[in-house]
Formats: sequence, structure tokens, C-alpha cells
Amino acid sequence: MRLARVTKDGKIGLAAKTGDKVTVAYGADIADLDSHIAAGTLDAAGTRAAAGEAVDEAALTFLPPLARAGKVICLGLNYADHAAEADMEVPEFPTIFARFSSNLIGHGAPILKPKTSGQLDYEGEMVAVIGKRAKNVPASEALSHVMGYSVFNDGSVRDYQLKTPQWTAGKNFDDTGSFGPWLVTADELPAGGEGLKIETRLNGNVMQSASTDQMIFNVEQTVSLLSSFLTLEPGDVLVMGTPSGIGLARKPPVFMKDGDVVEVEIENIGLLRNPIAAE
Repeated sequence: MRLARVTKDGKIGLAAKTGDKVTVAYGADIADLDSHIAAGTLDAAGTRAAAGEAVDEAALTFLPPLARAGKVICLGLNYADHAAEADMEVPEFPTIFARFSSNLIGHGAPILKPKTSGQLDYEGEMVAVIGKRAKNVPASEALSHVMGYSVFNDGSVRDYQLKTPQWTAGKNFDDTGSFGPWLVTADELPAGGEGLKIETRLNGNVMQSASTDQMIFNVEQTVSLLSSFLTLEPGDVLVMGTPSGIGLARKPPVFMKDGDVVEVEIENIGLLRNPIAAE
């Protein structure tokens, strides 16, 4: 299934996409993907959405696929070439940091360049969404706890990120975490979302291009390692790191500015596009 939280003509709903056909079932209950994942009712919700009103995808306003993710856990330096361009060692254990759901936006919404910084950077990433509670899970069983995948742009305010060894500030500016548009269930993709092309484009220019099989810690390893010290719950979001090509590492650096358009596309998952707007 390919599902998305959307609005159309002031109504919230759940969209389903099959091939080029997009349909929507309306109502706050059907659109609550967080609750459906937690309750195990996602298949039924998807069936209702697939039987809904046929719509033009361009007429939809997309929301982040999940509204209330209890944990948004991001991996830093998870591609060796990105670690190299950052002049950092390849990590022996996942470099993790947290985002908060309050700063996430959907496909098409503007990423805000803050008033306080000129160093707004892009990071194209794949998302894995937990579908079943995971605690002390061996790697061999980890993928059974992942229900689906999506696309993410980890908009990063670099000067704030690098003020301290902890990256929380620069990774949590309002309206900088772009997520979506589609949540694609795991059965539609290769195991662990591996071997998929991931590409970031700024104003049509390719800035990042790699394959998800280049991740240092893949999805199954990450789920297993994280579950060794915390409990992953249904609806938790794992943002799996970015390849090389970030704006900060370029000479001269390239940062996003008002009027730019940034796209992150992952093969068989989707295209996430956002304009950049000044705060």
C-alpha cells in the first residue's frame, strides 16, 4: 500500500495510490495513521482509502504521514562518504540524535529559512517506520518490526548544529523537517529498503546521489541496536542518514535560500518536494 495523510477542500482524509490512480476517504478517524499503526488496523484503513473518491493528486495538500510520532530518531554519518566529507571517523555505533514531531512538515509545504541563520542545508534521507513494539530484538527479526518506508529532508541549520557537540538545536528549527508524501508498506519494497537510488536536487541540480545499500548501519542493524537500550513503539520514525553532497561540505558552501526548491527522491518510494521560504 501507498498511503498519505491529505487535505482537500478543507477536509482531511487518507489517500491511497495504486499505479497512477489516487483515491481518498475523508474523515479524521480514517486519516489518523498513527492510531491505525498502533491498533493494527492499517490494512482496513488502506482498503477504505482505496475505495474512496478518485482525485487528481495535484489537488491534494499533503501532511506528514504521521502526526504524533513518539520518537523521531535520526542517524548521523551513516554513509561513509558523508562521514569523510564531514572530516569525521566512520562510526562504530550509530550516531543518533532526536527530532521532534512539532517541526515536521509535509510534501509541498515551505521549509522555513530562519531569521537567525543563513546556513539552512538539505539532507535527503530514507525513513523506516516501526509497526510493532521492539525491545532487545535480534537483527534476524528486526525487519518484522518495520511496517513501511518514506522520504525525509533533514533540513539542518548548520551554525546552530555545530555550536555544541550535541546537534539538537540545529536539527529542530520550526518547519525544517520535511516528511512524505507517501508511506509505502514494507511488502512493496526490497527487504530493509536496500538497493534503492536516493537523490537530492536543489533547483533541479543534483546535489546528492547514492544507493541505500551504502548505509553503514542498515535498517535491520539499526532497529536491533536501538532496541537494545530503548523500546521502539509502533509509529516511531527512524531517519536513516544522508549520503555525501551536503551544502556545508561544498567549496564554496551551498545553503538553501528563499525561493529555492528542494527535492528528495527515493526509487519506488516517492518524490518529496518543498519550496524554501524566509521565516
